[in-house]
Amino acid sequence: MKLSIQLGVLSAVNIGLAFAFQWYVLTQLGPGGETDALFAGMTIPQLVLAVISGSLMHVLVPLLSGENEDCLRHDAWGFFVLVGGFFTLLAGLFYATAQWWVPLTVPGFKESSQALTITLTRIQLVGMVFTAINGVQWATYHARQQFLWAEFTPILASAFALFMLVWALPRYGVIAAAWISTMRMGLQTLLLAPGMGRPVRPDLGSSSVRQAWQRIKPLLLGTAYYKTDPLVDRFLLSTASSGSLSLYYLAQQIYGAVSQVLNKAFAAPLVPALSRLHKAGNKAGHQSCYHRKLLQVGAISLAGLVVFGLFGHPLLNLLIGHGNITAGNVRQLWWIMIWLGGMFVGGVTGQIASSTFYSIGDTSTPTRMSMFTYTVYIPSKALFFYLWGVAGLAIATSIYYVANQTLLVYLLKKKTACEYTYEYTQ
Repeated sequence: MKLSIQLGVLSAVNIGLAFAFQWYVLTQLGPGGETDALFAGMTIPQLVLAVISGSLMHVLVPLLSGENEDCLRHDAWGFFVLVGGFFTLLAGLFYATAQWWVPLTVPGFKESSQALTITLTRIQLVGMVFTAINGVQWATYHARQQFLWAEFTPILASAFALFMLVWALPRYGVIAAAWISTMRMGLQTLLLAPGMGRPVRPDLGSSSVRQAWQRIKPLLLGTAYYKTDPLVDRFLLSTASSGSLSLYYLAQQIYGAVSQVLNKAFAAPLVPALSRLHKAGNKAGHQSCYHRKLLQVGAISLAGLVVFGLFGHPLLNLLIGHGNITAGNVRQLWWIMIWLGGMFVGGVTGQIASSTFYSIGDTSTPTRMSMFTYTVYIPSKALFFYLWGVAGLAIATSIYYVANQTLLVYLLKKKTACEYTYEYTQ
């Protein structure tokens, strides 16, 4: 519990700084064409990272946990080289072809806004490489159960980035925000570098690399499909009124920030702990740990949603009702967050369930399930947006996350029951 509190506090501070970064951009520029272009420019880098880098964390932490130091260091450097090289090539490909594919993601933007989105996307593709490498570095720290420094480095990088933003944004505009965001990720890579240990010649054909590839294949195939959710959002919202994309993105970021605090405090320490219990054959301890965390996170998220429903509007007005943010913007943001409430509760509790699957090396079940629910979700999202606009889009998203979480818990219970039945019959 002490570690959870420490990680929660560090994550909250880091997220507070990240929110301050976006808050400053929005209040200085106001929700409109420039901020819509900035947030739309983040879509593809974030999508690629969600597909590849996020999958790596789920696979690498259980693999590296429990290894002796020498093996861990060799495997970590192998993954570092592979991930760094792959993302560098990928970023170069996206950078060179941005003028063709970026306009397709924001068809409702004016031509000038599309041109700005292309520029901002290219800048943030550079940051994508650093973020991918950071994923390997974080996995190495987490496998050693050294969580605190891994969570403290983003605070240092974000604080420096915020200081630079206050100086540069009034002088250079939204371009400065994109470059500073990229620089922040590069600084974080440097701060995390000591955790990799002394550089060694990587063994790219090791058993760990082969095992990681076997585990990550179903994740890549599935997440490449269902993680296109933000891309669909940006596509639909580009046809809405100016500033709607920025406010919707901010609502998702606020919930994402709180979710990240809960994930860092509960889910991140859970994976290596569950992996060790599973490897030791302690099924009872494994299930007890999972159920305890699921109940804790569920209670916290539901209580938080109730509090936000009662006091969220004046709180948002206090936090962002400044500068070029109007009272109408604040009220619209509050309603979007109310409609997105299911995304928050379903997302954080679903993360506990999916992390439990990953801890036993099962990446296939949650991926197949998410692919199925996403197939149903996409046409529903488009229909809800057509009928009720931004409100419909948010409500459809909430339904999807709650349904996903419910199915994950059911499938995990079923899988556990089957394992116990098989062991008993043996």
